[in-house]
Amino acid sequence: MEKQLTKLNIFSLKGIQMRTFHITWLMFFVCFFGWFGLAPLMPTIRAELHLSKGQVGNTIIASVAATIIARLIIGKLCDTWGPRKTAVRLLIVGSLPVFLVGLAHDYTSFLLFRLAIGVIGSSFVITQFHTSMMFAPNIKGTANAVTGGWGNLGGGVTNMVMPLIFAAIVGAGYTKAEAWRYAMIVPGVLMLAIAFLYWKFTKDTPNGNYDEIGYAKTNPSKTDWSILADWRVWALTMAYAMCFGMEITFDNVASLHFVDTFHLSQSSAGFWAGIFGFMNLFARALGGIVSDKVGGKFGMRGKGLLLAGVLLLEGIGLILFAQSGNLTMAIISMLSFALFLKMSNGATYGIVPFINNKNVGMVSGIVGAGGNLGGMLFGFLFKSEHITYVQAFTYIGITVMIVSAIVLVTRFQKQAVTEPAKDAVLAGSVA
Repeated sequence: MEKQLTKLNIFSLKGIQMRTFHITWLMFFVCFFGWFGLAPLMPTIRAELHLSKGQVGNTIIASVAATIIARLIIGKLCDTWGPRKTAVRLLIVGSLPVFLVGLAHDYTSFLLFRLAIGVIGSSFVITQFHTSMMFAPNIKGTANAVTGGWGNLGGGVTNMVMPLIFAAIVGAGYTKAEAWRYAMIVPGVLMLAIAFLYWKFTKDTPNGNYDEIGYAKTNPSKTDWSILADWRVWALTMAYAMCFGMEITFDNVASLHFVDTFHLSQSSAGFWAGIFGFMNLFARALGGIVSDKVGGKFGMRGKGLLLAGVLLLEGIGLILFAQSGNLTMAIISMLSFALFLKMSNGATYGIVPFINNKNVGMVSGIVGAGGNLGGMLFGFLFKSEHITYVQAFTYIGITVMIVSAIVLVTRFQKQAVTEPAKDAVLAGSVA
């Protein structure tokens, strides 16, 4: 009988656990590639569809808003259908608006397609759920941090790769108006390819699929809504809004900012925006690992101080980025705030599982939704006709620093974790 792994060998494909590990982060990667595939092409799309700044902002808000609801639904489906069936169905259904967004010829249709595409942002729930099924509690957090970070890379790689695909299509003789539409076929095809791999080479659990092992949900207890009165939950929700919320916002607006502020070409802007996403290769995992180390030495107070510190540095980096007078300074400050932003992601979920061991899933859900809600609210700043992108980044930086102070004065305490609660922990299940 297969068991949950107690060690993570990232270079291995041996066993159903490691095959699932690699395929599930690839699924998340490809979904984020499709989710943000339009972002680096927005300079072209904006001109072709004659979109105003407010309309561009609305499409960004739509793409993030849809994910909030989808993540709540996908979490339930993972428990009911199993992560394997849920992933395959999300990939197939989600590929449709990715393929068909090229049919958009005005603001309204483009907005609706971006709203529909936003559903695939819920893929992260499946990745975290499925990884948690395959790894023992002692390594679960690290495995989730790695799959989360590597999957998030999709949002950065798409900023680099989609402009190149677009340029290649233009080079083949198509117009720019045609090229951005045909470029979106690529992530759609990748999604279908991963759907095949997911169905063929993964299982719901180390012991088999749900229908093979007779799996049934074993936690019939009622939801404990009293956690909504716990200030610590809301402090972490605000913290995640400031880091993950800013991450998905930056993935959406970075290329436009570099084009408009520093007059870069679409491909160059996409490259530098992609560098931001590439930090996920290590930075989110680093935040989780450091949080565990600090927690082992200084307890939950140490974890809270770490989170407050990296949020403060993120806010300072954002303000420096906003005030950058040249591209070199902008890139240096971007790399700085990117490091601390992504470490904040990991550090937040280094605290979440210990807040309330009887309601880990619900706490994770509230905090995770906070990230997407933050991204949606930030979108309103970037759509305003009266606020420049530079001002928007500055306001967000100040807000991040304020939330850092809130986290600093919040007293995080660790509850004694029972064995059933340990097994229930899905670190960052809806992050």
